[in-house]
Amino acid sequence: MIEIDIEKENKAIAQEYKELLRISYQTLTAEDKKLIRKAFDVAVDAHKEQRRKSGEAYIFHPIAVAKIVASEIGLGATSIAAALMHDVVEDTPITVKDIERMFNPKVAQLVEGLTKISLVQKDTKVSMQAENFRKMILTLNDDVRVILIKLADRLHNMQTMDSMDDYKQEKIASETLYIYAPLAHRLGLYNIKTKLEDLGLKYTEPKIYNDIVSKIKETKEQQDTYIKDISAVLKASLDEEGLDYIIKGRPKSIYSIRKKMQAQNVGFDQVYDKFALRIVYKSIPHDEKFIAWKIYSIVTDHYRPSPSRLRDWISSPKSTGYEALHITVMGPKGRWVEVQVRSERMDEIAEKGYAAHYKYKNGGEEEHGLDVWLNLLREAIENAESNAVDFVEDFKMNLYSKEIYIFTPKGDIKSLPKGATSLDFAFSIHSEIGITTRGTRVNGKLVPLNYELKSGDQVEIITSANQKPTAHWLDYVTTSRAKTKIKNVLNENTKKIADHGKELLTRKLKHLKITLNETTVNEMVNFFHLKTSLDLFYRVGIGSIENQQLKDYAAQKGNTLINFFKNKIKRSEKTAAPEVHKNIMNQNYDMLVFGKEQDKLDYKLSACCNPIPGDDVFGFVTINEGIKVHKKDCPNAISMQSNYAYRIMPAKWIDSSEQEFKAMLNITGMDTMGLTNELTKVISNNMNVNIQSISLSGDAGLFKGQVIVIVQNNRILKKLIENIKKIDGVDKVTRVYTN
Repeated sequence: MIEIDIEKENKAIAQEYKELLRISYQTLTAEDKKLIRKAFDVAVDAHKEQRRKSGEAYIFHPIAVAKIVASEIGLGATSIAAALMHDVVEDTPITVKDIERMFNPKVAQLVEGLTKISLVQKDTKVSMQAENFRKMILTLNDDVRVILIKLADRLHNMQTMDSMDDYKQEKIASETLYIYAPLAHRLGLYNIKTKLEDLGLKYTEPKIYNDIVSKIKETKEQQDTYIKDISAVLKASLDEEGLDYIIKGRPKSIYSIRKKMQAQNVGFDQVYDKFALRIVYKSIPHDEKFIAWKIYSIVTDHYRPSPSRLRDWISSPKSTGYEALHITVMGPKGRWVEVQVRSERMDEIAEKGYAAHYKYKNGGEEEHGLDVWLNLLREAIENAESNAVDFVEDFKMNLYSKEIYIFTPKGDIKSLPKGATSLDFAFSIHSEIGITTRGTRVNGKLVPLNYELKSGDQVEIITSANQKPTAHWLDYVTTSRAKTKIKNVLNENTKKIADHGKELLTRKLKHLKITLNETTVNEMVNFFHLKTSLDLFYRVGIGSIENQQLKDYAAQKGNTLINFFKNKIKRSEKTAAPEVHKNIMNQNYDMLVFGKEQDKLDYKLSACCNPIPGDDVFGFVTINEGIKVHKKDCPNAISMQSNYAYRIMPAKWIDSSEQEFKAMLNITGMDTMGLTNELTKVISNNMNVNIQSISLSGDAGLFKGQVIVIVQNNRILKKLIENIKKIDGVDKVTRVYTN
């Protein structure tokens, strides 16, 4: 047992408290310090007997959360006090009423909101993380600071997960990437978003994370020299103009490097813009714009800009309040470099988001984009349907999407998510306008309702009192606001049909000697592959579920989903392997096993990522198709692990095999004589890999082609790709994952 030096620990706690006061973003009055001290004393006393899994005193966690709240998010004394006591009600005998009596109603309300979130997340009866998240978001109706403190809590938990079990680390990291990082992004907390994403990657794809970290360390000296050279050139010109500024190099986050490698199908060395320069200047508000463009002129005097990659968020700030000029220029040695230009005020808003905005906000200013977004969010929560996963997917799309800027007929600007349609625009003006939209004009020309808008479009909405939404409209919109409004109108009609359908179904089942009750309804929803009882009654009401289908259901009644799975697993145990995999085991091929006991179960390989032996994989228990196996870096992995962690099964390949799997490769490069011959020689002769098909086409000196090969495992496929890349003229070789 480790002996704890209590005196040393108490000194460390006192030191952390002093640091908390020192780094506070807002100026603390004597009254503020008194409030924080009282909260600190209550928390220390309440948690005195508790320790974290790592062995340290529990009080270090709430202090760390309060420090993030104070410095990185920039909230004031009330929030710092609530952060210090965020676990007190959940873990100790102290109640919300006690806190209200000791402090004030606002501190008590924040602590209560944070306690509700924790209790929701520990509720084992709630089947999905999506449902937990929706309940958490409801606290926005009380005070957005609850979510901000929760983000700080999540960040510190992510920073201290090393002592947890692997499966818990992966689940928490998946939730973080799925919800918390996008939420931090939308609230303008870019530093916290970046940290959450990097830590999320560390636990969901540790090999890739560690590989990128080590490569960043290897190239750090070279990158630092490069930044220093560019900074020196710009500094001379900026000093000449008498500007007050600082230049700092900002490395790209590990997560964004990983995303770029995936999006462009390239390795680490081929990601060229791995860092950015940031120029932060001092200015009075009146001169901010003028100085920003002056700096732009100086930068582009020295380095040629890419016009297509200029981002002017000073003239049109993002809806989070983010303002800056982003210029991408061709630096020395032919490498692209992003230069970000911000005033000190803009930089604070970029770093602190919500809190910094209110520091600078004037009383008479128009409603800020973030306030508009929070109001829309509250509206979405109030109108949200029962399907929590759909709610979260829609919500996420609006969190993370890039923005476009659209003009009204009068010349006002509205921002919408990239991919929004003309019908989305109608609903963004007002729900009544959206519901009665008959047609849309973009730049004076009539366009379909599903016309995808581009920044700078001017949109006019044509309405009619007789117009009503149809189910097709759901395919015409992308924003959750529009979808929610359309669904609400459609649901009024759907409920009427569903009520009639329920009566009809009761009568029809009576003829089949079946009583309509909750069990029957659940069985039928599963049988017909539906989502809810409303779907079932509606389909009966419109006649899309016919009498013969009801007879089919009656014939199989009793053979429940659980029995179905039990029989399949028993069958697989008796025969040592399912039919589809007999050959694999008879010939000592690679074999998938599941769980700690390495059980041999029936499974299917998922088509969305086509795993092959050697890939890192996991099993996912589906409702109708048994266990499906996905790669750990499958595009759907984060969503599945976050929403359905209870259905994830650890899986791995065992026994190196000779079984053959099909893999498709896309190859591009410069067209040269004898390329096909060289390609087939490398694949067939040198590596003894069978080619199922090959097709190459050339155009103006370039070629692109597709080769389908039969390989034994992932190791051989990787070696094959490396050898093809060595062929003269070949530029890129990428594996294609077919759906």
